[in-house]
Amino acid sequence: MTHRPVHRPTPTPRRPITDRPGRRLRRTVRRLAPAVAVVTSAAVAVALVPDAAYAADSIGAVVNNIRNWLVGILVAVATLFLTVGGLRYLAANGDPGETEKGKLAMKSAAIGYGLALLAPLFVTIVGQWVK
Repeated sequence: MTHRPVHRPTPTPRRPITDRPGRRLRRTVRRLAPAVAVVTSAAVAVALVPDAAYAADSIGAVVNNIRNWLVGILVAVATLFLTVGGLRYLAANGDPGETEKGKLAMKSAAIGYGLALLAPLFVTIVGQWVK
């Protein structure tokens, strides 16, 4: 009895994931989507629960709450820009274009911090104008 070789087609080589733009991001989003849905639905459920502690007594309290939220968001975004700008500046490795991008991001962070400091003034002016 002779041994006959089995003809198997050679598989085509797969391109690495890095050659497919956006594929890794799409895969990550697909994996994180259920967790994001659970967290979002929990946040909505908590927000819909009526509670006396969340109720505002007057327009002034509403304006004060808006001011606090606005300042918090502005500070968070400015901190993000400062972090990204600092990392870009450190990772530039002497490249003038990347160095300028890092400096621009840090300047944007400084502007964001300035707006966060001035936000209470703007909200107070608008609150007085509405009265």
